[in-house]
Amino acid sequence: MTSRPEVRRGPGACLRGLLACGVFGGLLAALAALPLVGTAGLTVNNVTRTLTDLPPSPRENPLPQRTVLLDRNGKRFAQFYTENRTVVTLAQVAPVMRDAIVAIEDSRFYEHAGLDIKGTLRALVTNTKAGEVRQGGSSLTQQLVKNILVENSESDTERAQARAPSVQRKITELRYALAMERKYSKAEILERYLNIAYFGAGAFGVEAAAQRFFSVPAARLTLPQAATLAGAVRTPYATDPSLDLKRRERLRERRDIVLDRMAQLSYVTPARAEAAKRRPLAIRLKPEPGGCQGSVYPYFCLYVHRELLTNPAFGPTRAERERRLARGGIVLRTTLAPKAQRAAQRAIAARVGRRDTEVAAEAMIQPGTGRIRAMAASKRYGSNGGNTANTKNGPDTTYNLAADMAHGGGQGFQAGSTFKVFTLATALAQGWRFDQGFMTPGSFVPGSGFTDCEGRKVNDPGAEIFNASGEGKGGPQSLSTGTWKSVNIFYMMLEQRVGLCPVVTTARALGIARADGTPLREVPTFTLGVNEMDPVTVAAAFAAFGARGRYCRPMAIVEIVERDGRRFKVPPSCARAIERDVADAVNHLLAGVFTKGTMTGQDIGRPAAGKTGTNNGYTSAWFAGYTPDLAAAVSVGDIRGSYRYPLTDVEIGDEYFGAVQGASLPGPIWVSSMSAALDGTRETRFHHPDMGRFGGGFTPGMKEALAREREEEGAEGADAEGRRGARGDHGRRFREEYRYRDGRGYREERRYRQERRYRGNGAHRGYRTPHWRDRPR
Repeated sequence: MTSRPEVRRGPGACLRGLLACGVFGGLLAALAALPLVGTAGLTVNNVTRTLTDLPPSPRENPLPQRTVLLDRNGKRFAQFYTENRTVVTLAQVAPVMRDAIVAIEDSRFYEHAGLDIKGTLRALVTNTKAGEVRQGGSSLTQQLVKNILVENSESDTERAQARAPSVQRKITELRYALAMERKYSKAEILERYLNIAYFGAGAFGVEAAAQRFFSVPAARLTLPQAATLAGAVRTPYATDPSLDLKRRERLRERRDIVLDRMAQLSYVTPARAEAAKRRPLAIRLKPEPGGCQGSVYPYFCLYVHRELLTNPAFGPTRAERERRLARGGIVLRTTLAPKAQRAAQRAIAARVGRRDTEVAAEAMIQPGTGRIRAMAASKRYGSNGGNTANTKNGPDTTYNLAADMAHGGGQGFQAGSTFKVFTLATALAQGWRFDQGFMTPGSFVPGSGFTDCEGRKVNDPGAEIFNASGEGKGGPQSLSTGTWKSVNIFYMMLEQRVGLCPVVTTARALGIARADGTPLREVPTFTLGVNEMDPVTVAAAFAAFGARGRYCRPMAIVEIVERDGRRFKVPPSCARAIERDVADAVNHLLAGVFTKGTMTGQDIGRPAAGKTGTNNGYTSAWFAGYTPDLAAAVSVGDIRGSYRYPLTDVEIGDEYFGAVQGASLPGPIWVSSMSAALDGTRETRFHHPDMGRFGGGFTPGMKEALAREREEEGAEGADAEGRRGARGDHGRRFREEYRYRDGRGYREERRYRQERRYRGNGAHRGYRTPHWRDRPR
């Protein structure tokens, strides 16, 4: 059967016809008899003016729809919505669905002009006798008006008024309905109704309902499915199939009522209706998660959500941005790279347990664009159950551990020695050379020579700085050796010589800002990383070196597709932060961290540069590194509070750490994740530094120190070679014994390497962590 043909009538013609047949007179009499709040009643003249002097049709704001997030490959990974709705045209709705809704909600829809006189008169007479509204007689157009008024409401009071069971509201609806019939065709009214109606189970509009109830689009609804949805509209909460079996039975009863009505009105044959009634309800609820907790990449989702609310590029005021997000209906193409995201998640999960109070987080960013490729953490996003004391100790967290507070993160962790890179870049920009340096003492007191960017002296004569290894041993250090060994005292003295404010200025140019949004702490230990940071901010700063000094603000959205199909590109926000030559020189020295410094023995099989970061007292640990193609930063700290719970004498994952430092946990996470993320990507090399500008230099005492070191190595000669051979044989046997035993091989082999690495002050004396067997007891 086909839908009935549309009849377009104006309200004037309708009223003339009603008056001619005398029905309108009966309606006027009924309306005149109805009491109104605050009035004695309506006269026939008042009623006539009410139905002839019509207002404009109600204002129609864009209906709230879903905002969809797509990864860089165009695949959906999250969606936001205040109302789960996808607006469709009438042509995208199966004809049987159109027939079903008209049959049960307004069988004379194509014959009246917004007012179903018979139904309304019946309801009004019943309500007059009862003294209250007990029976509905609204046309489909009147129901549309009611829904529009509810959607337009901006407060709970307005929404309550739009739903109030009063005669005054019914008359307002009636007048608006007549006005809408004058403005729109029947097809346009039906389309609007099908998109605005609530069907239950969180589904607004027929498309969302078809997907939610039956996992099909509205265009493919069958007769039983269409009758089911049409039956749900009248009492969507009482027939919600997602709640319990009792409601499903009510929904089936409603479906059968709709089928009987369709047969009665000849939309379908009685035989077809009976056949449909014999079929099971066949509900196939399709999950339609909204928000970030239901996303496969929740931390990236949360970052995008907060970016929409905080970035003026998406609206001049926060209120406007909130309204835009609530209306939805837009598609956001993001920068997320699933391959990099999986690499980061797997690298973290392999080393840090979800129930550990120590947490790891990582962010990956593309140099030269600022595009965030991955954002991962060791805990799952969500709330922990139980009492308040356990909210931070469970497997879940509501903090975006990879981001700053503005994007859903917490206060962050002190960035440690990763901040030495800003002092290094400042020194190189001021003309320092790779082999230029000075003698360093066993300890250092920052009692003079430190001035912040407001010209205030910020010296701290009461503090005493030691090298991280705690030997209290001084000696000559150059820009190269001080960087590779991450010598605290050298960098404190270097910062004093190049100036604290210039170092802070360099950091700010590279996007450095505290995770909690407060001003940077401009203190002498700035170069040692006393400011609390987040991985996204640190990764973006290091990515600038990979882009030869071009800093780009981290970005997660590259294109916005509006509900009308218009597309808006979101360009990168980049600026030159440091000279290209200076960046090339920084890259040259930081590449040595992997070959001559604190990350010796760990690499990703291609040119890379980076810096470890371990804080005083082991309150947190970092590694930040990059190639010209990708940058990443990894942080590790205790979620309960890094100062109260330092990373000493801890078991993380299934491994014991006497003390966690940058190369022992963040470093391996970075190596694993970057190796996997860059697998298949063509290798890009750094530019060679200008050796005429940066090569050479003089460090007092360095020549003598190197000679003494060579003499010591020569004296140990044969004995050292024998020990290395023995350890090599033992290492091979150890690996063969444990590699495949109960899946522990990799972990046991790594522990064996740590045992070798931290013993004594041999080739690995740059490491800060003591031998694991010598842990505090």
